[in-house]
Amino acid sequence: MKYFTWLLKAVIFFVLFAFALNNQAPVELHFFFGQQWQAPMVLVVLATFVAGMFAGIAVMLPLWLAARRQAKAPTVTTAPRTAEDTTVHGT
Repeated sequence: MKYFTWLLKAVIFFVLFAFALNNQAPVELHFFFGQQWQAPMVLVVLATFVAGMFAGIAVMLPLWLAARRQAKAPTVTTAPRTAEDTTVHGT
């Protein structure tokens, strides 16, 4: 299994490396007020991926912190159940 994971990592690396080699053409991005940026396409794709990753982390961070806070909260113990607690109401 260890060899399979190394093989999978190598395949992913070479696919990404080939993607980077095939996308070296310069791309020009136009921003507001006449600003523009020229860079290789692979850098633009990488920057977009990183920006999306940070945006996803920023959105999920409050949920992670709330779940962590809830997991650390002390649990409330309940009294043992009696026969009165198990009766079906309304019958």
